[in-house]
Amino acid sequence: MPGNGEAATERTGRTERTGRRGWTGRTGRTRDDVRSEESAASSALTRGVVILFAIACGAAVANVYFSQPLLVTMGHDLAMSPALVGSVVTLTHVGYGLGLFLLVPLGDMADRRRLIVAQLLLLVAALTVTATARTAAILLVGMAATGLLAVVTQTLVAFAASLAPPAGRGRVVGLVTSGVVIGILLARTASGLMADLAGWRSVYLASATLTALLALVLYRVLPRHTDALPATLRYGQLLRSTLTLFARERLLRLRAAFGLLIFAAFSTLWSSVALPLSEAPYSLSHSAIGALGLIGVVGALAATVAGRLNDRGHSRRTTGIALTLLAASWLPLAFTRSSLWALFVGVILLDLAVQAVHVTNQTLIYALHPDAGSRLIGGYMVFYSLGSATGAIAATSLYAVAGWGAVCVLGAAFSCLGLALWAYTRHDIPDAR
Repeated sequence: MPGNGEAATERTGRTERTGRRGWTGRTGRTRDDVRSEESAASSALTRGVVILFAIACGAAVANVYFSQPLLVTMGHDLAMSPALVGSVVTLTHVGYGLGLFLLVPLGDMADRRRLIVAQLLLLVAALTVTATARTAAILLVGMAATGLLAVVTQTLVAFAASLAPPAGRGRVVGLVTSGVVIGILLARTASGLMADLAGWRSVYLASATLTALLALVLYRVLPRHTDALPATLRYGQLLRSTLTLFARERLLRLRAAFGLLIFAAFSTLWSSVALPLSEAPYSLSHSAIGALGLIGVVGALAATVAGRLNDRGHSRRTTGIALTLLAASWLPLAFTRSSLWALFVGVILLDLAVQAVHVTNQTLIYALHPDAGSRLIGGYMVFYSLGSATGAIAATSLYAVAGWGAVCVLGAAFSCLGLALWAYTRHDIPDAR
């Protein structure tokens, strides 16, 4: 008997049964056609290709976070005021949020392979503009464009999920997501070290070079496979259908709420942890603080483990355990000022928990409508961005007036809200498989 996740997929799939001889969907394909496509796609998705997906995702999303340790240097180089320097990060994230809604859904109406390569090449251009900017205005344009095009990360995730066989989709999404996690956590460390060696512009020149190389490799390696909608669907209809999916699918709304809360907690820690570490008794350098991201990489392990648990039908339990760990992580984090070991334990627990829920979210929502995978992933990630922005603004503001203890209370509140939501809705959460 199929599980709840399979039942949801069966109910909401794009095909209709037409009798004993099989069925056809809107594209007129038979069951044998679809099976043939799925078999070809699955055979193309080797472990090496999945790892390539993960590397490309990590490299693309890192561009959103490179600037954070470089703001002071950028400001001095281009004679920018403190307020204008702060807008560098803001514009990058605004661009990313717009890209999630405006660009990621294109994966449901275009050849994803060509779309990914095109976005990567445009990203190379945006990074080059940023690296060679001689005025603040050009820098801000380059950073906004970089954020807009970095959403190729989500197109890659949706493409990997579409190529994976249903029984192994959680594992594939977990592996690809681990690349995203590593890219986010190591971006600040890598950019700080490179800037110390060769200046801040070298960070974006190196990223442009790597992105161009990845575009070439992906063009040659990615399978010529698409699960796109009929060409008659217009762009405006595509965007409106994203909103329709949220109105129709309760599971999507629920998982988006989980995403907002866990990334609010994630951002609460990572946007403010440098503040107590740069003060007495530690007074750590920027490089030392950036190295904390290396510890957070352990959280990437949770992405692969959570993916396998989802494939085995444990989505509900995985979510509950992860949210419990997320809430518990703030207890050791509260002792950061007196113990770095407590900070390390808290960071590992928090990252493990966040990534476990994140992978579970993506696996479940993709199964709702595989033919709308890009819109589902893109729409869900809008809530990720909202949560990240909320946590960052609230944490830094709260630290200024009430200190680190209040920040930990804030993070624990986001986490406990997520756990309470899971407890209230756990019987409505399907298991994948």
